[in-house]
Amino acid sequence: MKVYWKIAFAYIGIIIGAGLSSGQDLLQYFLSFGKEGLIGVVLLGLLNIIFGWIMVTLGCYYRADNHEQVFSQITHPVITRILDIVLVVGSFVMGFVMIAGAGSNLHQQFSISPWIGSLLCSALVILVAFLDFDKITGVLGIFTPIMIAMILLLTAYTFIGKSYDFTMLEQAARTIKPAMGNVWISVINYYALCAMTGVSMAFILGGSMVRIGNAEKGGFLGGLLIGIIVLAASFSLFANINLVKNSDMPMLAIVNQIHPALALVYALTIFALIFNTAFSLYYSIARRFSSGDKGKIRMLMVAITVAGFICSFGGFKQLISFMYPILGYMGMLLLAVLLIGWLKEHQNIIFEKFARRKMLRISIKKQHPEMKVTKKDRELYDELSEISPADTTDLKTDISKMAKEIVANVDDSKAFVKKELPVDDDKLHESLDKKK
Repeated sequence: MKVYWKIAFAYIGIIIGAGLSSGQDLLQYFLSFGKEGLIGVVLLGLLNIIFGWIMVTLGCYYRADNHEQVFSQITHPVITRILDIVLVVGSFVMGFVMIAGAGSNLHQQFSISPWIGSLLCSALVILVAFLDFDKITGVLGIFTPIMIAMILLLTAYTFIGKSYDFTMLEQAARTIKPAMGNVWISVINYYALCAMTGVSMAFILGGSMVRIGNAEKGGFLGGLLIGIIVLAASFSLFANINLVKNSDMPMLAIVNQIHPALALVYALTIFALIFNTAFSLYYSIARRFSSGDKGKIRMLMVAITVAGFICSFGGFKQLISFMYPILGYMGMLLLAVLLIGWLKEHQNIIFEKFARRKMLRISIKKQHPEMKVTKKDRELYDELSEISPADTTDLKTDISKMAKEIVANVDDSKAFVKKELPVDDDKLHESLDKKK
């Protein structure tokens, strides 16, 4: 699998947590406004594409290990401090809402006491914290294709060969109490909430990559697929509004109408995605305060998860209706900072994308027995690494590792470089001169 697909699926796994995969968020934030809410869902999808791209790209550009590393570069120290507090508090709150969602999910499908499901999810979060990061990324993305397939199947079942009275459906939808007073505020508020859920881990996912082009593709594809998933789920919920409007897990209620076996698979998939989001939120907090120390990360994960489990007893549906709008307003500052930061650094990001490509080309030459590295190549390699916003030593190490893998696994390294790593040397040197 291409590395950007791996990042895309991991990103989706972070964003599609208890609220979106269950459908509860969509009911309260969008479908409660009837047909207008469906337009809002389309706009939500566009915001997912734009900001998914921005977040993962910024993480890669700075090779971020936590959110503070990025914000300290793109905004004022006071705003950085405010966002740091907001994200840590917000991540913890949304994390225990996810834990509550895990309990509610298993309770609805299997009649298990909610606290047992929450305890099981919490235990899994702690267990996975003891894996290395590459394995964690794989875990985060593994259930995403299943969820996409399930929601598309559900949508096909809902609409193929059937017709609906949309006027009556709208009347029923408007009986749901909306989370916000206006659908357009709902769009911004809810996406701000999604960004708060995903930004810290999106930065970390981007930071784990060397090539900015792959980060851009991963963020874009992740955002696009989220938009498709949410739109398909929203239309399915709207068509079944009378069935789902009072359910804690609306999507699961629809799947139960199709076949019990399918409902079992869907319930387990929702549980997995809830776990993904809860883990990502808690992991980003632990990374923020651990300085990269694995032992500290694991101790913090245990403490945070235990505290989250205790807080999860407030009830899933009630926690969403009360906490999410507040967190969404807090997240609007985050969206503004991300957009301004990306616009400010856009030209530098383009330069860095081609600078890293050039460094990788030179490193491949170093590794390949039939290629020669000139003195100018070595000087340029060092110069590009020194002016990079990423840590010089880490960047050189990771590029060298990537070059070794390419030389070892690609039959024709020269053809690979020409096709996959195009660089306009004249423009690169021109931009480099301007930076001096």
